[in-house]
Amino acid sequence: MIPEEKQDGPSASEESPRLQASRSVCKGSDALAQTQRGRLQSCRARIHQQISKELRMRTGAENLYRLRGAAAGTSPLPGLPRATSNAQVRETVALELSCVNSSLQLLKEELEELNCDVDTEGPGSEGITVPMIPLGLKETKELDWSAALTELISQHFGEDGTSYEAEIRELADLRQAMRTPSRSESGLELLLAYYNQLCLLDARFVTPARSLGLLFHWYDSLTGVPAQQRALAFEKGSVLFNIGALHTQIGARQDRSRTEGAGRAAEAFQRAAGAFRLLRDKFSQAPSPDMSPASLSALEQLMAAQAQECVFEGLSLPAPAAPQDCLAQLRLAQEAAQVAAQYEQVHRTMARPPVQDYVPFAWTTLVHVKAEHFRALAHYHAATALCDGSRKAHLKRAILGQEEALRLHALCRALRRVDLLQAVLGQALRRSLAKYSELDLEDDFFEATEAPDIQPRTRQRPEVRAPSFSRVKVTDIFHRLGPLSVFSVRNRWRLAGPVHVTRGEGGFGFTLRGDSPVLIAAVIPGGHAEAAGLREGDYIVSVNGQPCRWWKHTEVVAQLRAVGAEGVSLQVATLLPGAEPPGTGDHRPALRGLLRSQKECGWEPAVPARASPRPLLGWSRKAQRGPPGGRLCPAPCPRAAAPSPSSSPGRQ
Repeated sequence: MIPEEKQDGPSASEESPRLQASRSVCKGSDALAQTQRGRLQSCRARIHQQISKELRMRTGAENLYRLRGAAAGTSPLPGLPRATSNAQVRETVALELSCVNSSLQLLKEELEELNCDVDTEGPGSEGITVPMIPLGLKETKELDWSAALTELISQHFGEDGTSYEAEIRELADLRQAMRTPSRSESGLELLLAYYNQLCLLDARFVTPARSLGLLFHWYDSLTGVPAQQRALAFEKGSVLFNIGALHTQIGARQDRSRTEGAGRAAEAFQRAAGAFRLLRDKFSQAPSPDMSPASLSALEQLMAAQAQECVFEGLSLPAPAAPQDCLAQLRLAQEAAQVAAQYEQVHRTMARPPVQDYVPFAWTTLVHVKAEHFRALAHYHAATALCDGSRKAHLKRAILGQEEALRLHALCRALRRVDLLQAVLGQALRRSLAKYSELDLEDDFFEATEAPDIQPRTRQRPEVRAPSFSRVKVTDIFHRLGPLSVFSVRNRWRLAGPVHVTRGEGGFGFTLRGDSPVLIAAVIPGGHAEAAGLREGDYIVSVNGQPCRWWKHTEVVAQLRAVGAEGVSLQVATLLPGAEPPGTGDHRPALRGLLRSQKECGWEPAVPARASPRPLLGWSRKAQRGPPGGRLCPAPCPRAAAPSPSSSPGRQ
C-alpha cells in the first residue's frame, strides 16, 4: 500500500464524496465476525480468570502445607496431639491441592480445545492434505480519537480542531472495520490500509517526547489476557501481528491439492513469517505474550516450515502416476526430509520454556506428528526410487515412522477430533504397507538392514517476505493540515498574516523556491516584501485567502503574476528554533522499535527531496530539542526542511 499526501481539497463540510469513496475499503470487514470473535474472546477471558483463581488457591494451599510440615517437625510422634493435628491438616491440604490441580488441568484442556477449534483447521478443499496451523487475530476495544486529535490540532497546528470532525470520524470508521476483517484478500487490504494510516499518524502527530495520550487496549491472541499502553507503536505492532495472522488463515484455507493452491498457500505463509520477523526485529519488551521475542521467533519458524511443506506438496502434484522416475522420487525424498528437519526445529523451540508454557499442547503435538510423518515419507520415496535390497529397509522405517505419527496423534485429545489428519496418516501407512507387501519376503522383517537417514535438501527454499505494504494506495486522512515535511509535531512554526504586499518596479521583492509548500528563498533588502515583514525561510500557506500549502511552485508564481496594482495578501508560516516541540509523553522503553522509512512503507511524499530527509517512523531516534530559553522569532529554515536545489527559483 502506498500512502500518499494529497493537495488541499474542499472544506470539511464538502468532504462527503471523498469520505464515501474512502469507506469502500471497509468492504473487507466482516460484521458477523465481531459477534463470533467477541463470544470466543469472552470464553478465553473467563477461562483465564478461573485459571488465575485456581493458581492463587494452589499457592495458598502449598504455603499452608509447608507451614504445617515445619510446625509438626521433621519426625512427629504419632501420639502427640499437636503432631496429630498437623498431620490431619496436612492431609486435608493435600486433598485440596489435588482438587485444585485437577481443576487446573480441566481448565487448561478446555482452553486448549477452544484454541484448537479455531486455530487448527484444514484447507477449504476436497483434497486430502495435512492440516495447517493458522493463528487467531488479536482483539481490541473501541477507541475514541476525537478528544486527543481535536486538542492537538487546536494547540499545535493553530487550527480549529472541530473542523476536522469528518477526518476523525473517517479514521474511527476505518479502525472499527479493521477490528473484524474478513478472511480474504479484501480483509488483508483493510488491515494494510489502517496500518499505513497509522504510519502517517505517527509521522504527523507523534514524537519520542510526545504521545497522543490515548490508551490502546489489545488482547492476547491465544490466552485472551488484556494488555494496554499509551503508545501508538503498540497499536501498530498489534495490527502488524494481525496482518501476519490473517496471512496464516488465508494460507490454511487454500486448496493445496492443486498446484496453484499450494503456491498461494506457500506465498501466504512466507508473508506471515515476514510479518512476525519484522515485528520481532522492531519490537522490544512488548506487553503481550504473543508479541514477545520468543513467541514471535517460534511463529516465524512455524510459518517457514509450513511454507516448505506447501513447496513439497506442489512438487509431488504434477506427476502422481510416474513412480518409475527414480531421480524425481529421490528429490521428493530429500524435499520431505527438509520439511521434517524444519518441523523438528520448530518442535524443539516449542518444547522449551517460555514458549512451552504459552502455545497450545495441540500445536506442539501436531508439529511433532508432522516431523515423523514427513521423515517417513522421505523413506517411502527413497524406497520407491531404489532398486536394490535397501528398499525394504527404507520401507520399514517408513512404516515405523507412520505408526509413531499415529501414536502421537492418538495421545492428544484435541487432535483425535481432527478426522482429516487421521485420514492422511492412515492413508500414508496403508500405502507403505502395500508397497512392502509387493516385495519378495526373502528376509525377515526384523532382520532387514538399517536404512540410513535421508539428507534434507531443497531446491525451492521459500524466502521470508515482509507483507506487501505497497499493494494498496491510500490518502493521508489529515492531508488538509499540510505536507508532513513541515506541518507535523516534529516542527514548531508561527503563522503570520495575512500580510499585504504590493508590487514595485522590481516585483514584490522576494524569490520563491520549492513545491508544497513554496518557500521564500530570499528577500531583497529594502523591497516591499521586507517592509511587509516577510523573511527568508518563510513558507507561503495562503494567497489571497486561498490555502496553498500543497501548491506547486508554478501555481504560486502564476497566482502572483495575475494580481494587479492592489497587491496580494499572503499568509506565511515561520519555522521556529528547535526541531521538536516540548511536551510530555510515554517514555517507557517497551516500544523502541518498528522503524519504517518512507521507502520501506512504499511512500514517497509529494514534496521535493530534502538535504536530510526524516524517516517516516523514528521510534528509536532520540528527541532533538532546541536550545532552552530561546526567543521565539523568525529564523531561517533548517537544512532538514530546505527545498530541493533542483527547483527553479522565481523572483517576484
